[in-house]
Amino acid sequence: MTIGIGRRQFIFALGGATVAWPLSARGQKPMPQIGVLMGYDKDDPAVRASIAGLREGLEQFGWTGGRNIQIQYRYGGGDVDRIRAYAQELVGLKPDVLLADTTASAIALLRETQTTPIVFVSVTDPVEIDLVDSLAQPGRNITGFTDFEFAMGGKWLQLLKEVSPSLTQVGVLFNPGTAAGHGIFFLQSIEAAAPTLAVKIIPAPVNDVVEIERVIAEIASEPGSGLVIAIDAYTMVHRELIISQVAAHRLPAVYPLRPFAASGGLISFGADIADMAKRAATYLDRIIRGTKAADLPVQEPTKFELVINLKTAKALGLTVPQTLLVTADDVIE
Repeated sequence: MTIGIGRRQFIFALGGATVAWPLSARGQKPMPQIGVLMGYDKDDPAVRASIAGLREGLEQFGWTGGRNIQIQYRYGGGDVDRIRAYAQELVGLKPDVLLADTTASAIALLRETQTTPIVFVSVTDPVEIDLVDSLAQPGRNITGFTDFEFAMGGKWLQLLKEVSPSLTQVGVLFNPGTAAGHGIFFLQSIEAAAPTLAVKIIPAPVNDVVEIERVIAEIASEPGSGLVIAIDAYTMVHRELIISQVAAHRLPAVYPLRPFAASGGLISFGADIADMAKRAATYLDRIIRGTKAADLPVQEPTKFELVINLKTAKALGLTVPQTLLVTADDVIE
């Protein structure tokens, strides 16, 4: 005996069941996922700028976190052990692609996976530290955007000389344990420009906070001295100490990124952090859509920021040339 059922009743009966069907059964793909490993604290100005740039870049390609893409953030706080732990955690989430905003983050992620695509930003010399085979052909599961080009060393020196024309020697402060090429990469760039500016370059490696204070004091003890702070995760983490010691010894100094000038440094010149993260979104989008990281060349910075802190200049008794002020992206008064 066959029991009949009306078409309307049949559809109604199935309606509740379809809600419980898995996404794959309905022909829908799971939401793509990005794992982001930031090298510094969540409240660090550099981190906030990077996240803002990343979100803006992703939205240009139609990706909005929580709507059609998942973004998992982890913050290393400048601690290598914490960065490594978070790298392992993020890789374990099996995201479609990973993003690293510092050299330490990129190295930690690459140690955990040779298959999940990785995009980095703010890495100074990825070839030297063996992240990629070459800039043109990364050759592995990692690619990204660098924060330094060779001419920047000369630009730092030129800016310092323009603000303090009496300079005769300049120290270059870096941590050999974390700086690109153990600091040689920056020194070569700066030393190449030194003869034309008639200044002597003094390497100033530091490994701990005690050495930061000692080295700055030693450089300041010689008349006509100035200081260049190299791009380095270590100098970023300890920028407040560096800036306070430089101010205490009344040294003219040039810094590599905006957060230094915003915290009281005299001048900063370097890659635009938000712009790099925004550009990284183009690679994240392409990888999510199927492009291999190995097929995306490493790109150098295209947008730079000059920030001048006039309050600090006045405290040092320095007059910033009008030619610099009119070209600055930001003047802090």
